Formats: sequence, C-alpha cells, structure tokens
Amino acid sequence: MNRRIRKVIAIFLCMVALASSLALTTFATPASASVQHPAVSVYMNGKQVLKDRALLVDSVTYVSIRSFSELASGGDVSWDAKTRTAYIKKDSRVVSATDGDYYINADGRYFYTVERIRIINDTMYVPIRPIAKAFGFEVGWDNTTRSVTLKNTGKLPVSGSKYYNSDDVYWLSRIISAESKGEPFKGQIAVGNVVLNRVKCKDYPNSIYGVIFDRRGGTQFSPVSFGTIYQKPTASSVIAAKICLEGYSLSNKILFFMNPRTSTSNWISRNRTFEFRINNHNFYS
Repeated sequence: MNRRIRKVIAIFLCMVALASSLALTTFATPASASVQHPAVSVYMNGKQVLKDRALLVDSVTYVSIRSFSELASGGDVSWDAKTRTAYIKKDSRVVSATDGDYYINADGRYFYTVERIRIINDTMYVPIRPIAKAFGFEVGWDNTTRSVTLKNTGKLPVSGSKYYNSDDVYWLSRIISAESKGEPFKGQIAVGNVVLNRVKCKDYPNSIYGVIFDRRGGTQFSPVSFGTIYQKPTASSVIAAKICLEGYSLSNKILFFMNPRTSTSNWISRNRTFEFRINNHNFYS
C-alpha cells in the first residue's frame, strides 16, 4: 500500500470518528444531563422524608420514582432500558412510568402527570401528585414554606378493569381518535373534555354515547356522518379517554371545538366564546 493510499484511508477514518462523535452529541437525551433544580422538603407524620429526592422543576414538585416506591410500598423497582420504562411491582400490583410520557399507569389506571416524566441526573423523576395517587397518598402543599406533606390513606386505587366503564371507554376513545388523530396528547384530552362537559350540561344528552350521536340541530360530530367513529381507536386515544374519565379536565367550560382551516362552517367561531387553541383545534365555551 503506497503512502498516498494510506493517507486517504487515515483521513477517511478521522471523518468517520468525527461523524460518530457529532451523532452522539446530537442525540444525547437533554433530560439526562446534569442539571441543578431546587430541592423541596417533603414531610410525612411530622418527619422529613425523601431528602434530596424531591425537586422543583418548572414549578412542579418531582420525586425520584425509586425513592417514593421505597417509602410508599417497598415494592421491587426494575428498569427497561429499551423502552426507558420503570416498573414497580409488589405482589400482583404493577405501576409503570416511561420517560417522556405524561401519565403513570397503575394497574390499568392512568393518572395524568401534566408535565412529562423525565430523567434527571440519571434518575427517573415523576410529578409527585400522580405517583402519590397511585399508592393511595394525599398530597398537601404549603406555599409559605414551599414544602409538601404526604398522608397515607391506606386505600390503594382499584384496578382499571374495575374502575372504568367499558362502554364509556369504547365510545369516548373512538370519538377522540376520529376527531384528533395526529393531534398532541393534550389536544386529545381536550376533545374528551368537550364530550364529558356536554354530558354534564343540561342542554345535551346525559351519556357519552348520547352526546356523540346527538342529532338535535344536526349531527354534532362529523365522524358520525363519515363513519370513522367506528374505526379502531389509537392507543393514545384510549389512554386519553381514561385520563378524562379519571376526572382530569383542561377546562370545564369548553363545549365546542373546530379546525378553522378545514371547517365548512364558521357558526362556532361566530357564536361561541373562544377559550384556547391546541395545535389545529380551537376550543370554545
């Protein structure tokens, strides 16, 4: 091999090494970087617990999922590196949380975290209220001392199979999927909120099925006319439906939504009060 060929090969190998280095830098998980967040004091039965394992992140109190598990249940904690999911198992009970998701799964119950689950300094942290609910704890906040108080109710939430009405999940997930497939998760929850707000409103039928198929004044939801209401819902739509059925609501006022770019009528925008926009949908009360 002559000198010129060896030089070309050396340059090529250097370029490959540089490209690999850049790729690692580009795709590193920002949340796993070393970031300092203010500590939050947590008390239970008058004693401070979870020392250095409760942090304030974007005005939300986060706790280490492993540390909270040890405090609340003593269950076994495992980590699936492929899916970036933490599992807490005790007896037949399973609680899981996935990096980047906005909910905790507790035996088929879905508790909305509002802010995303994240890795901080190589440790998984979750918002304290939903993880506390998953283990039957009540959470109190003292704004003066900026501290949290935990109270163990001794009552674990029942499983999802016992809690959710299957017909409600069936229809609510289908209307969410048909109306907001491709929308962000928060937008899917908002669509579910519209349906449930109508169920509670005296001007509409008092069931999810009744609201979806209500034809007074014309068909209320276009997927009923198009037949897409009968399509299999996306997995995220099922989870969004269950979060709505848990009682989480972005607004108890919204009764309408529309995509202003595709809507064939502007009646809603002319006659109802605009509340907020999520991606392609405007929501009205």
